[in-house]
Amino acid sequence: TEKSTLLQEHDATVFKVAKSATKPEIKEAIEAIYDREVKGVNTLVQKGKVKRWKGRPYKRSDFKKAVVTLVEGQDPIDFTGAI
Repeated sequence: TEKSTLLQEHDATVFKVAKSATKPEIKEAIEAIYDREVKGVNTLVQKGKVKRWKGRPYKRSDFKKAVVTLVEGQDPIDFTGAI
């Protein structure tokens, strides 16, 4: 899709992270786990949607997303290699 193309052009990957995670903690974790140099981390809180189940409304939980941008010239993070 259009969003994923823009993310790929800027060597960015989106992660679902703990609500309490800070940008420096996320950067440290990505560098340690994936052995890549992180250029920047942007975070946002995705608000939960209101849904219905058996006619009764309920609210999905809010969650935090981190958009991690890698330093240029590095291989992108590949999630399909572990399968």
